[in-house]
Amino acid sequence: MSSSASIRVHPWLSFMRVHPWLVSVRVYPCNFAFEMHNCMFEEVLEKLARYINRSLEPVIEQATREFPVVVLIGPRQSGKTTLLKHLFERDFGYVSLEPPDVCTAAQTDPRAFIEMFPPPVIFDEIQYAPMLLPYIKERVDARRAQSGQYLLTGSQNLLLMEQVTESLAGRTAILRLMPLTQRETLGDPHAVFPWESDKRALSRRAISYRDLWKSFLRGGYPELVADPSRDSFLWHSSYIQTYLERDVRSLRQVGDLTLFQNFIRALAARSAGLLSLTELARDLGIAINTAKAWLSVLEATFQVTVLRPYFANVGKRMVKTPKIFFNDVGTLCRLVGLRDPEHAAVGPMGGAIFETAVIAELVKSHLHRGEDAEIYFWRTSSGVEVDILIEANGKLIPIEVKLSATPRPRMAASIERLRNDLGKRVLPGYIVHPGDVRLPLGKGVVALPFADL
Repeated sequence: MSSSASIRVHPWLSFMRVHPWLVSVRVYPCNFAFEMHNCMFEEVLEKLARYINRSLEPVIEQATREFPVVVLIGPRQSGKTTLLKHLFERDFGYVSLEPPDVCTAAQTDPRAFIEMFPPPVIFDEIQYAPMLLPYIKERVDARRAQSGQYLLTGSQNLLLMEQVTESLAGRTAILRLMPLTQRETLGDPHAVFPWESDKRALSRRAISYRDLWKSFLRGGYPELVADPSRDSFLWHSSYIQTYLERDVRSLRQVGDLTLFQNFIRALAARSAGLLSLTELARDLGIAINTAKAWLSVLEATFQVTVLRPYFANVGKRMVKTPKIFFNDVGTLCRLVGLRDPEHAAVGPMGGAIFETAVIAELVKSHLHRGEDAEIYFWRTSSGVEVDILIEANGKLIPIEVKLSATPRPRMAASIERLRNDLGKRVLPGYIVHPGDVRLPLGKGVVALPFADL
């Protein structure tokens, strides 16, 4: 037949690397029944069409119903554009501010630009055109009672938040989208933590030891999760270089990119450990103020989390030095040069990688609920330490992270010491491990597989 149909790939596939010829093609009718169709093009479309539901979806929908402006921030490639287009494409216009010509148009005449794209509209990567924010404020104030006017995304927390709070204070909800959590990857995005017993916990799914470590090497960025055939080592190499070229260059605290890259790698080698910036600066031959500025850059671009110690007046000397964690365990593995799951699991970085994965899962899961992650660690000057303390409703949930897949009662000793010091504030605790057994390890302590977290 000579007739043809025009098909356009769904726009929310933008987080995938869609080849230009897939954007607009001519498809001729097939003589085979659908279930017999083995066309490669159809297989490619099916592969590309996978959307992974995010825990943040109901939160951002509610915020859009209640606020005139919603700002969604997070690292590059975490799925911000994909999420917004999936939820709001039918009702909102869309403008990416990253292309140079679009950015120039916004800078040249911001008022005309705002008039050209009336609400409701999504402005993607707003940090490229912050001069639009006062004009967005003006437009919002003219119709203050109307919610859901503007959806903004950004990849740089520090500069963007300064500009948003100055221009849109009281008019905006700010939400954060990080790489995928385990519950999102497994298709159960609204599952809760095991200690939230009055709610629905994550359905148990058996994950082999090797598959668990393979997932750590890949990390949680949607593009890698949606397409298992992608080379994760190559992807993270490209991501790190792109991050250096696009994000870091735009922040004035960084001059020498090569030295900054050495700084990132040195931090990766210290992941899950106490962070002494003085020692790090001395090892790299940089000033302490430079190290502090560069750490703030990594925090502002959502690459790392600085975990603070928990303080309580218990008559003990407490460690005041924070810990450093990378927000994506796959990025961490690439920075330390790991590409084999066996080497990652049994090598010298095994414990740090596993603890990073646990911290990242907890932090991301809280943020994707629209909550701040009230997470700390406990360490006395005598060396008694509990890896994680989660503060909730004035109580503390202690978690120890152990690399051994065979949990033993003695692993709960630090939690017992914590309970002796802090008393009734401490709720039942958990020993998170990479194995597959869940069992009690003593009074108020349960061994919990990472897969059940």
